[in-house]
Amino acid sequence: MENYTKYKLKENDELVSLLAEKDHLFIVACNKCFKEFETIDEPDCGEFEKIVTEQGKTIVGTAKVDFLCNKIQTEKKLQDMIPENAENVFVISCGLGIQTVADLAGKPVYAASNSLNYTGHHGMALTKKSCDACAQCYLNITGGVCPIVDCSKSLVNGQCGGAKNGKCEVDGDKDCAWEKIYRRLEKQGRLQEFLDQPVQLRDYSKVNFKAVQDYVKSIRENRLDGYYGGVHPSERKELSEHLALERFPEPKTVVIPLSQHAGAPANPVVQVGDTVKVGQMIGEAAGFISSPVHSSVSGTVVAIESRPHATRDECMSVVIQSDGKNTLHESVKPNKDLDSLTPDEIVDIVREAGIVGMGGAGFPTSVKLKPAKPVDTILLNGCECEPLLTADHRVLLEFADDVIYGLKAIIKTVGAEKGLIVIEDNKPDAIELLQAKTADISDIDVVVAKTKYPQGAEKMLIKRVMGRQVPRGGLPADVGCVVSNISTTKAIADAIKTGMPLIERVVTVTGERIKKPGNYIVKIGTNVKELIDYCGGVIGEDITIKAGGPMMGFDLPNVNVPIMKGSNGIIAIETDHTETLECIKCGRCVDVCPMELSPLYFAKYADEQNWQGMKDKNVMDCIECRCCEYICSSKIPLVSKIKAGKSAVREMK
Repeated sequence: MENYTKYKLKENDELVSLLAEKDHLFIVACNKCFKEFETIDEPDCGEFEKIVTEQGKTIVGTAKVDFLCNKIQTEKKLQDMIPENAENVFVISCGLGIQTVADLAGKPVYAASNSLNYTGHHGMALTKKSCDACAQCYLNITGGVCPIVDCSKSLVNGQCGGAKNGKCEVDGDKDCAWEKIYRRLEKQGRLQEFLDQPVQLRDYSKVNFKAVQDYVKSIRENRLDGYYGGVHPSERKELSEHLALERFPEPKTVVIPLSQHAGAPANPVVQVGDTVKVGQMIGEAAGFISSPVHSSVSGTVVAIESRPHATRDECMSVVIQSDGKNTLHESVKPNKDLDSLTPDEIVDIVREAGIVGMGGAGFPTSVKLKPAKPVDTILLNGCECEPLLTADHRVLLEFADDVIYGLKAIIKTVGAEKGLIVIEDNKPDAIELLQAKTADISDIDVVVAKTKYPQGAEKMLIKRVMGRQVPRGGLPADVGCVVSNISTTKAIADAIKTGMPLIERVVTVTGERIKKPGNYIVKIGTNVKELIDYCGGVIGEDITIKAGGPMMGFDLPNVNVPIMKGSNGIIAIETDHTETLECIKCGRCVDVCPMELSPLYFAKYADEQNWQGMKDKNVMDCIECRCCEYICSSKIPLVSKIKAGKSAVREMK
């Protein structure tokens, strides 16, 4: 594979001159990008260390960093790396990496390398353009601020005199680059050194890459809006977002899995031949992290056996043949009004109703409502950031009062000060409705978030809305928050107001390959194939059907599986036949990972079965959002490799 990295060490004579009268050096080298990905160290740092040693200089430390131009990650890596006794910092990278370190180091920074003047890629992997670097690096002279890029006139010898109040006369929104240069040099005690420099001549036949730098700046701003990372996949919500909820026809038979939640599967409490009613418990919770399961129809239990499951091969399930009468069980009756209920009573109601996280995770909600630490804020996740899915959007529009009621119940239960309903700005109708309905409620507000995936992930939502960072391995309660899904919150309202346990949910059936998309209220245990057939079936033959959205959903090679508590969507999309290529170390996956991980290492280590390496790179922090796989230049199935790594790490002693 051709090495596309376009920079190299400066010539020996220039480095010797640069090192004169400088000592106590800290050296930081970029591990290069756009190359065949190997986990070996680049030689440049060692070569430079040899030159420094030959000049009798003291090296106080070295660091080798992937994607040095990634300012967010580099800042975290460097903050504890540069020793106090370092007097000068030498950087081996392209110009973008050098400028990044110069912005962060707080010490004199010098370029030990040059970007090369021919088409290639220079850092910032998400740029769609190539960079023709100028190959005349002035960063040593100007303290790491690039006069070619940051000065509107690309002046190389000093200020033009056209700045006013620190702003450029050409671009009034732009700070004067030379004032920044002077301030930085003065702070470092190097201003006179610059003023004594001979006049610099620039070869204007070399390409000016200002346009590329402006583009880099713009995508950095987009990427860092709200939280680091994330992507903007095509939403395609127009297929179903305008379609009102319909009640799906009564199923003749339901297959209700005893495992629809995180933790231990429920234990069956009915037998074959038993008559059951709507809302009757058919499986009891088998532990603290578990959840009961209820019948969604009235009828007869015809089997208790292992049946196909949407997210695992098979699962013990209760099969019920409906009598079509929908006779309610005696336990289904309204509870006391919310004001009269104690927090513990609400927790009991939620537990007995079998309510779990309905966004897909399936964590028992009753456990979440008894946090181990004080909570001041409840966040309702109305983002529904997955492409195609519109189930929660329709719940917000058609059950807004129930959602607000459920939020009030959560606030009371955990003793929070306020509740925030977070809705992405691609749902203006839901925003307007919820704002109107909460206008007079002092402890509930609507927060509008800029659309970005995976905004709805708990840690991302908390960081975006509250500015709080959930610690590694921690929970939202560690930073005073509880996050609840919209449909889950509506289910809490149902359980309190009517006594109905979680026996049905809203499901979006959509995708370019579904004939008649829609949003349906579906009973738990309904067959997915029946749902697809009701929507007119699929279009074409080469189709992938998923439970959930296109990013985090599960492939369904067998559609004879039941709708479960976490089934927010069934989608039919075109099968992706893209071939996997070798990793080119472009850095895209690092740029978009909202958990600030390095997914390229997960793929490399998984192939090598280096499970300790994956653990050391914090694979267990991955939320499997699939941003890395979505953006991967080589179309590597990163998430499947990550899942394999997680499984192996869990088994490590």
